[in-house]
Amino acid sequence: MIQITYQRGKCIGCNYCIELAPDRWRMNKKDGRSLLLGAKNKKGFYTVKVNDTEYEANKASAKVCPMKIIHINKLNK
Repeated sequence: MIQITYQRGKCIGCNYCIELAPDRWRMNKKDGRSLLLGAKNKKGFYTVKVNDTEYEANKASAKVCPMKIIHINKLNK
């Protein structure tokens, strides 16, 4: 399992995360910021736990994010 954490308030809507991991990210048409699908919001930090198969795509998203607001953590089983 991996955990993806995303600080949505600082998103600039660059679309990189959506291009690299389209199964996990979508663009919100109302405010132009990315949505982390399946995530729960806690004080502006959106978090979701997903299967290891999503690791590479989301790690790439975190790496290219110009705001550095996507964080990926591998969880112990």
